[in-house]
Parts: sequence; structure tokens; C-alpha cells
Amino acid sequence: MIPPTLIQIGDTPESDIARPRWEERLERLREHLAALGNVVVAYSGGVDSSLLLRVAVDVLGDRALGVIGRSDSYAARELDLALAQAASFGARVEIVTTGELADPNFRSNPTSRCYHCKTELYRKLAIVAQRVGAAAILDGTIADDLSDWRPGRRAAAEHGVGSPLAELGFTKTDVRAAAGYFGLASRDKPASPCLASRVPYGTEITGEILRQIERGEQVLRELGFLELRVRYHGEIARIEVAGCDLPRFSDPALRKRVVEGLKAAGFRWVTLDLEGFRSGSLNLAAGSGGDALAISPVSALDDPSAAGAIPATRVPSAVPAPDVVTNPGTGSDVAGV
Repeated sequence: MIPPTLIQIGDTPESDIARPRWEERLERLREHLAALGNVVVAYSGGVDSSLLLRVAVDVLGDRALGVIGRSDSYAARELDLALAQAASFGARVEIVTTGELADPNFRSNPTSRCYHCKTELYRKLAIVAQRVGAAAILDGTIADDLSDWRPGRRAAAEHGVGSPLAELGFTKTDVRAAAGYFGLASRDKPASPCLASRVPYGTEITGEILRQIERGEQVLRELGFLELRVRYHGEIARIEVAGCDLPRFSDPALRKRVVEGLKAAGFRWVTLDLEGFRSGSLNLAAGSGGDALAISPVSALDDPSAAGAIPATRVPSAVPAPDVVTNPGTGSDVAGV
């Protein structure tokens, strides 16, 4: 006779339940930030850098500082959203003015455009980091970003900028789950790279072109489109929207409003891309894998100096301070508060 098997009926102990991977990564991120002690976060208001700044504030308090690089390529709407969100969780934020349009290497719009833009940004962030005594400059790059054309990653490496989300393997799914946990306003926000990314490589970038794109995209947002791009092709605007939104253009009234709005923005002809929205579609011309960069392995996070610390040689000893604007949402007249 086979002896009866005893079965325990009850709740499985919490310790035996595997936690979601984003929770494990979030805990390691907390540990990494705590070890650094004082950080500057390159903050744009996108969900990735927003999560990084939110966790940094949670762990380090006033020893975490978000810095926004304000330029012609950064839409005014994005700045407003970023400042409002940072104020909602008490983050210290500074705004530094970057002048990449004055750099012919950026303005000529080569495939390495992002490298020149990020070089200018990280130069300004290094000045801020030196002033506040930060141990590291961090950005919101995630693991998913490493599969796209990212010349800016080389600039990050050259300036000792750490990418803990990428180093820990955070995917966009992980980031959005963690952002939802914190209740971040950007948790469902579509990616919104700089306005210069709408201009084909080789076409010179001007302030007027960027403002034209910004006005055109605002027309579409006011009509309820969420995922969108207005690609600049001289007198032609090429609209990209999510595939599920393409049928909306069968409505003559909507088409009329779009055409009128984009012509008012400065375009002569308005076209709809039937392939729909594709993030980085202009990068196809640049190829892939052209920007070699080694991301620090996860094991590097065991040693804070190996991932994200600012090398002493990267921080200039005597440099003029950048133009700084404090977060108006705080009501403070003290820089960075």
C-alpha cells in the first residue's frame, strides 16, 4: 500500500515567489545610487531619465540633481512637462543652455550629429557636477537603446557618463513598469527625441526648421495623435502616425485641418507615410552598428568607480559657469533648488 502524501494547503511564502525582473533591477539601482552618494542626472522628461531621477531623489534626496539641456532642438512643450513632473516629486532641477547650432559639426547634420550634441551637453553637465561636488554624471540610456544608431554613446564614454539603467539591463517594459510603480506622469509617454532627429542627415539644421517641425507636430497633438513625427523634407512634411491612426485620415475634415495647420507651419506640401510611425526611421540611411561603444558590464556595478564615476581628468578645474535657470515650479531663488 502506498502511504498517503501529506500536502500543505496555504499561501506560498512571499520569499518563494519570484519577483518581477524590474523589481530586482530597481533594487540593484537603489544600491548603485546609494554607493555613488551624489549624482547629476541628465534629465529630459522622457520616461527613462525620469525614472532614474525619481529613484535618485528617493535614495539620495538633495544629493541628486537633475539637469536639463535647453536648446533649439528641445521642444518648449517637453521642457514644460519635464519641469512639472520634477516638481511633482520634489526633484532639484537646473537648466543649462546648450548652443549646438553654433557648432558647424552639428549644424551640417552628419550621421554623427548626436555625438556633437551630446558632447556639448556633457561638457555643460561636467561644469555643474564639479560645482556641486557630484561623484557621477548619469544618463537614462536603457538596454533597448543599444540596438539603435546612437553616436551619442561615444560622447558619454568620453565624458565618463554612466548609464546604470542600461548596465542593469532595464528594458523599456521594465522602465514603464517601474515608472508606473512610482506614479510618474511620463510612465506612458511616447518617446520624443530631439527635433533635429526629424531632419534627414546631410540637410543643414537651422532654428527656423526646428521651429517649423515643432509647430507642425503641435497641430497633430491638438488633433489627438499621440505617437507621431513630422519629418522634414524641405517644402514637404512627411507625417508618421501610429498604424492604428492611419484610418483617421480618411476623414476629409481631419485632412483639411492637418493640411491647413502644416501649411501654416511653413510647409508647402503635406504627405502621409503609409508605413506609419517608425522610431528612428531616418537612421536607416546611417546603417547600424556604426558607433562602437562598450557598455560597462553589470559586474562593474559592484565597484561604483567602474560605472558612472566621473574621471578626475574629465572635470575641468577652472571653467566659466553655464547659463543656469532654476526650476520655476519650486518657487526658489537659489540655484538648483
